[in-house]
Amino acid sequence: MLEVLGLVREQGWLADRALEVVLRRQKRLYSSERRAAAEGVYGVLRSQGRLEWMLGRRPGIAELYGAFLAVSGPLPSAQAERRLGLDRGLLSPLAGAEARIQAISDPVKRLGVEGSLPAWLAERLVAEMGIDEARAFSAAVNLRAPLTVRANLLKTTRDDLARRLFEEGVESTPTRLSPWGLVLDGHANAFGLDAFKDGLFEVQDEGSQLIALASGARPGMRVVDACAGAGGKSLALAAEMRNKGVLVALDVDGERLAEARRRARRAGVDNLRVRPIPEGPEGDAVLQDEAGKADVVLVDAPCSGLGTLRRKPDARWRLGPADPERFAAKQRELLARFSLLVKPGGRLLYATCSVSRSEDEEVARTAAELPGFSPLPLERTLGAALAAQAGAAGHELRLWPHRHGTDGFFVAAFERRKG
Repeated sequence: MLEVLGLVREQGWLADRALEVVLRRQKRLYSSERRAAAEGVYGVLRSQGRLEWMLGRRPGIAELYGAFLAVSGPLPSAQAERRLGLDRGLLSPLAGAEARIQAISDPVKRLGVEGSLPAWLAERLVAEMGIDEARAFSAAVNLRAPLTVRANLLKTTRDDLARRLFEEGVESTPTRLSPWGLVLDGHANAFGLDAFKDGLFEVQDEGSQLIALASGARPGMRVVDACAGAGGKSLALAAEMRNKGVLVALDVDGERLAEARRRARRAGVDNLRVRPIPEGPEGDAVLQDEAGKADVVLVDAPCSGLGTLRRKPDARWRLGPADPERFAAKQRELLARFSLLVKPGGRLLYATCSVSRSEDEEVARTAAELPGFSPLPLERTLGAALAAQAGAAGHELRLWPHRHGTDGFFVAAFERRKG
């Protein structure tokens, strides 16, 4: 665990990548031990800012882990010091730290410490959400995310999948909003299950499922997933299309598209076409043959990822105050580029996994200003009941960890007028 934390904190590795590399070498570990290591790493990263404030310094890796063990309950400070070979008294500043936190008079600063958030992020959240909402959001992203899967409707139903999982010893409950989802027992190794190997489900957050659902893809359509990555939403779109029609997955990263193709084979998806697209004018030239043909274009744009902090707790320490606006500039460029692929009467969906207004509502206004496009009420694609239940406001929907139990997502829908 200390090796993983060192790679993340000192060498800038992504936490999931560092865990994958280190645990791959530990072939004798049981799945429960691997899970415990991952939970420990993510727990430390979630609480890093709070622990540093409590200690009054930037501690070494072993000190940071020792402070986590002491504060989270498993070991008193003295035992944590002995276990990790730390000098006696290094963790003594933890005593009375909770009272000191509550004594912070500035509510924004206190939120930053309590929520283990960088100061700039605490300030932004309060400015955009208000202190009470920011506090609820902060508490939610510091909890472990649920293990949510999407039933692959090309091979099974949600009810049949639940029965199959139960036969494999895994209990599940239906998701509240998505008609495709199940929340699994958090101790399950989803990727080791026969049901996964048979392509009966994909691991996918419920909010991500709802974005695919909001696209309104149907059999026979031509659908473009413009920033497809490894194809999570592409596979959900293919299931809605029942393998009929054409689904085009675009991305600048050819390796991630290759992974999408592999996942599609396991899922039984036959109508997926992947196309690497260069950035800049060269990419625009490649897209010429797609112009004006798509019934649906989903632009799930690269973003700050501020809505996924419970899954990627190290992201908060990688981002800076200028990053949301930096992403927003790129997002506007992508919207303008991929809007050209929508045919008259077709739909354009803009989505992010951010909670920053500069990346969400402000960028969505760009789509509303594109020639020929008008806002499209989401009840047209989600249905009136689900749109109301999810809290859609006209053509926009924002999902929150503390309100919906999903990651933080934003989606806005537009329609290209005919004629």
